[in-house]
Formats: sequence, structure tokens, C-alpha cells
Amino acid sequence: MAVVLVVVHIASAYDFSLSEIIARRDNGVNVSVIVPGSFRTAYDEVLSRWPGPVDRADLPTPYGVTRVNSCGPAAAPRLVLLPGGGATSTVWGACAAAGLARCYRVHGVDLMGDPGFSVPQPGCPVRSVDDLVGWLDAVLDGIGSAGPDAGPVLLGGHSYGAWIAAHYAAQRPERVAGLVLLDPTQVFTGLSPGYVLRALPMLARPTPGRIRSFLAWETGGAALDTAWLRLQEESADFPAVRPVTGPRPDPAPLRELPVRVLLAGRARCHDPGRVARAVAEVLPGARTEVLPGVSHHAFPLAAVDQIARRLDAWTG
Repeated sequence: MAVVLVVVHIASAYDFSLSEIIARRDNGVNVSVIVPGSFRTAYDEVLSRWPGPVDRADLPTPYGVTRVNSCGPAAAPRLVLLPGGGATSTVWGACAAAGLARCYRVHGVDLMGDPGFSVPQPGCPVRSVDDLVGWLDAVLDGIGSAGPDAGPVLLGGHSYGAWIAAHYAAQRPERVAGLVLLDPTQVFTGLSPGYVLRALPMLARPTPGRIRSFLAWETGGAALDTAWLRLQEESADFPAVRPVTGPRPDPAPLRELPVRVLLAGRARCHDPGRVARAVAEVLPGARTEVLPGVSHHAFPLAAVDQIARRLDAWTG
């Protein structure tokens, strides 16, 4: 397994978060994902905390099979959530349990090529933003958001997942009822150089210990959910492909959509105040809030009540 440690990747890492950095290993285009038993056990443990019943679906797309975990009333508005890169869909269970699954049909998506149960199609990797948009088109079709009677979805994401969500909303605004960005990276500003430098040991050789150490630093030593932390550690040896990188999303189409931006007040990956000012400049109609006392990587787990309250019955 070759380690990718070249200038272009270090430079691009300035715009992405920890979960992207721990996936900087390339096994080539033809990836056959063999999920280690210990990873499966850790994944299932976190998923078991979702409010049940949980439906697991493997949806076909042009780029491979995508795992989607869903809960909540079948007839409720659809809320599609993308995790940060290197994370999995299971991270959304805490928000679902805090109330989102009472008023939404929550769909958590494993990103293609990241740790999880989405399996890339050999010879057809996701290489560009347009590929990501085509992939998410197929995912939304698979969960039933296509057709004249289905209507658009509320789309959200954390970190790198927010970057994907924003790009999708900019290119497919007709399929998005509203956009929720949780501490987004590379949507409005880049990453702090100090954050990237701190992450370089994982870029060189990801290990469970290095992941644990980095998370302890970024979260300020806050107590982390042990099952989630174990899953993060198990991702160190997970076969991964390079994440798609690219420009920031075009804000112009997003001005026509309801957009909510929630920022982590203790994020070390960027200055939340600077991000908030950037949002106000390019999306003056967006509802933006900095949540104090919350770090970037723990955001979907530590801010669940705040997230659930702000999105409760919010349909744009």
C-alpha cells in the first residue's frame, strides 16, 4: 500500500479535514473493498444506537454500490446527510436519536471510496465534482426522490460532506429543498496551516494511535464517544482512494435556496468567525450560527441537541 506524500496532496490538504487526511492512501483505480471484521463490528456498534428500525440499502450507481442507512417515518420529508470524509454514515445516528428521526426520514450515506460499505465500481472511479454530482443523482434516485411526485430533499453534510452537498445544490438546485452545512470545509474558506501541519503524521502513516492523538488535540481533550472513537481508529487500515478535490462551490445558485450554516465554535481547522463573515459576504440570505464549545470533529456527536432543535421541522 503506497503512501501518497507529495507536495500537491499536502497543498490540497489545506482545504480538507482530518477525515480526508487519514484517507490519503491510494490502492489504485480498481479497488476491491474487503471490510475487516473489526471494522464491521465497530460500524455495527455505532449503527445499533440509531433509533430503530434502521433500513440498510445498497444502491446501484454508475460509480459503484452505495450504502445508505435510513430511519424515521417513511412518509416524512427526506433529510439526506453526508458525513465528513473518512467518517461513515453512522455518525448521524446521534442527531437522529436527538429528534431528527421524529420529523424526517433520515438517510445517512457512506461516501464512495471512504471507510464504510460503499463499494467503488472497478474502472469507474469518482474523479471530479461532476462525478460526485452524478453519483449523488443516482443515490437520490435510489432513495426515492426522483419522479414528478417525489419532490426535492433537504440535503446536509458535515466538513467534506458539506463541500459535496454545496456543490450538488449549486448544480442541482431543483432537487434540493434546503441546504444544511455543518462546519463546512473548503466551501467558504480554507483550512488553518497549523491544523494541517498537526495532521501530517497521519498523512505519512495513519495508525489508530495517531488518529486518537489528533482527535484529542483537535477536541481539546473532550470526552469522545468510545464506540465512535473505535470506529475512527479502525478506519486507519481501511482501503481508500483519493478524495475528489476542487474549487469552492459557486455561491450564486445557492442564493436561491434556503441555506443554514452551523459552525463549531472551538474548531481548530479554521476560524469560525472568519467563516461566518465569508458566508455573510457570499450568501447574505443564509442563516448562520456559531455554536460555542463544540469542536470540528466532534460536531455531529457533541452538538446533537442544538442541531436537532434548529432543524426540527425545518423544510426551508
